[in-house]
Amino acid sequence: MLRIENIAYSVEGRPLFETASATIPEGHKVGLVGPNGTGKTTLFRLIRGELTLDSGEISLPSRARIGGVAQEEPATEDSLIETVLAADTERARLMEAAETATGTHMAEVQTRLADIDAWSAEARAATILKGLGFDDTQQRRPCSAFSGGWRMRVALAGVLFAQPDLLLLDEPTNYLDLEGALWLESYLAKYPHTVIVISHDRGLLNRAVGSILHVEDRKLTFYQGPYDQFARQRAERRAQAAAMAKKQEARRAHLQSYVDRFRYKADKAKQAQSRLKMIERMEMVSAPEDAAKRVFTFPQPDQLSPPIIHMEGGVTGYGDTTVLRRLDLRIDQDDRIALLGRNGQGKSTLSKLLADRLPLMMGKVTRSSKLRIGYFAQHQVDELHLDETPLQHLQRERPDTAPAKLRPLLAGFGLMAAQAETEVGRLSGGQKARLSLLLATLDAPHLLILDEPTNHLDIESREALVEALNAYSGAVILVSHDMHLLSMVADRLWLVSDGTVKPYEDDLDAYRAMLLSRDTPAKAEKPKEAKPKRPSRDQILDLRAELRKCEARVAKLEEMREKLAAKLADPALYEDGRVNELETWNRKYAEVMEGLTRAEALWETAVERLDAAENA
Repeated sequence: MLRIENIAYSVEGRPLFETASATIPEGHKVGLVGPNGTGKTTLFRLIRGELTLDSGEISLPSRARIGGVAQEEPATEDSLIETVLAADTERARLMEAAETATGTHMAEVQTRLADIDAWSAEARAATILKGLGFDDTQQRRPCSAFSGGWRMRVALAGVLFAQPDLLLLDEPTNYLDLEGALWLESYLAKYPHTVIVISHDRGLLNRAVGSILHVEDRKLTFYQGPYDQFARQRAERRAQAAAMAKKQEARRAHLQSYVDRFRYKADKAKQAQSRLKMIERMEMVSAPEDAAKRVFTFPQPDQLSPPIIHMEGGVTGYGDTTVLRRLDLRIDQDDRIALLGRNGQGKSTLSKLLADRLPLMMGKVTRSSKLRIGYFAQHQVDELHLDETPLQHLQRERPDTAPAKLRPLLAGFGLMAAQAETEVGRLSGGQKARLSLLLATLDAPHLLILDEPTNHLDIESREALVEALNAYSGAVILVSHDMHLLSMVADRLWLVSDGTVKPYEDDLDAYRAMLLSRDTPAKAEKPKEAKPKRPSRDQILDLRAELRKCEARVAKLEEMREKLAAKLADPALYEDGRVNELETWNRKYAEVMEGLTRAEALWETAVERLDAAENA
C-alpha cells in the first residue's frame, strides 16, 4: 500500500502540493491525471525519493521495489533479449551465484530461482519485446543498432519484465505505435502488482486502470473507476460546488446589504454588527473555474473536385528498396482515414508518399492541380528552431505580414501573448506540438496528414483537436496510437501490411481484438449470426456522389427562389396593367418551391443512405 500523507512541496517558491494526501491500495491500477504543469512527474520523483518533501510523508512497505522508465537504454552491444533479462537484478544475481554456489547455499539459490520462475524468463522477456514491436530477429540485435525511441521501448520492456511492486510509468505510449499501445493496455490490466501511470490516452485510462488519482489545486483526489467515470463524477462535484458558491454569495450579499443599510442606525447597529461578524466567519466556497479552452483553429480550404488524389499500381520505397506496392488508392476531400498496421509495415512511408515527399517508383498518381497538403510528424516538433519564438517562426513563413496579424493565428492554437514571445526551447512539449500543427495548417491545406499528433497533448487538448478535425473541411490522414482520437475522427480504415495498403472493412474494436488475439490460442466459439456485409468503397463513393448532386440541386433551386422572391418584392410589379405578369411570376415561384421541397426530400434520403452505409 502506498500512503501519501499531508505532503507539501514547492519549486522555486511556487507550491506544487499543499497538505495533499492519498492512499493507493496494493495491486490497484491507477491513472494519474491533471493539466500539464501541476506536478505529476514531480510526484513520481517524490515517491522514488529523488526529491525531498517540504513536509508530510510518503510511505511504502519496507522491501517494496519501485520501477519506472527514466531514460532510454544505453547503446550497448548487448542484445535486446540480454538487456531485458538483466533488468531483473535479483534473477541476474541468482543466476551468477548458481554458477559457484555449493551445498546449502546452492539449494537456497535454486529454490529462489524456482520461486521467481527464472527458467521461463527468456520466454517472458521475448513475449514482452514482441508485444512492444520487436520481432525475433530484432531481439538478437545489439541495443546500439536502434535509435533512441526504440531504446525507450527496450527500457520499458525491461521494467515490465522485472515486475516491481510499484510500477510508475510516465506517458509510456508516447513512444509506442497503436499496436504497441494496445498491447501495453492489455498487459497493464493483468499486471500482478500496483501500477500508477501518467497518461493523456483516454483509451488506456478507460481500459487499463480501475481508479484515477487527480492532481488539482495542489491537492490529490482519489476516484474509483476508469477515466470516463471519473470525468462524470468530477463534473457533478464541480456543478455542486458552483451551485453552493452561488448560494453562499447570495447569502453574503443579503447580509452585506443589511449591514450597509443599518450599520449607522442606533436601533439596528447591534444587529448589523452581528451580521458583519457572520460575514467575516463565513468560509467562502470558490466556484470552479473552467480551464481556458485549449483550442485549435484550422483554416478552411476551398473545395476541389473529387478525387483530390488517385493512384493506380503505385510502387514506392527508398533507393533500391521497395516498401509498398500494388497501391490503388483514392482520396476525396471529405475523407477521414486512419492508417493501421504494425510498426515497420510502411505507414510513415505511405504518409510521405501522399504528402509528395517521396516519389513513386512505378505506377501512376493524379493530384488536383490546386491541391495543398499539410504534413505533421513528430520529428518536425524536434526540428523547430529552439532559439526563436513562435512569432519568429510565423514571420519566416509570412515575412510580409505584420506581427499584429500573426498573433491571432498563434492564439487560435492556444499560444497566447506570453508564449508567442518565448523561445521555443523553453516551451512545453504540448506548446511545441501546437506550433508545429499551426505551421502544418497555415496554408489551409485540402489534405492534412497527421503522424502521431497527440504526443505531449493533455486530454483537454486532445478533445479540442478532435473538435477541430471534425469541423475541418479538408481530408485527414491519421496515424496515431490514440484509439479515442481515431474512433472520434476516422470514418475509413486502411490497413498497411504485407507490402501494400487495403481497406479494413471492420471497425477499430475488431482490429483491437484481432491484435490481442494473435498470440492467444483459438477457442471454439458458438456460431454467430452472420454480420451484414459492409458496403464496398465504390458503393460509398457512389452514395457520396449522389449526395453532392442533391446538394448542388438544392443550392441551385435556392438561388432561383431568392431571385424570384426579389422579383416579387419589386413594388413596380404590382402596378395596374401588370396582372398577367404578376401571375406568371407567382406561378414560377410556386413551381420552384415545389421543386425545392422535392429536392430537399431527396437530399435527406441521400444523407440517411450514406450515414447507414458508413456506419454499417
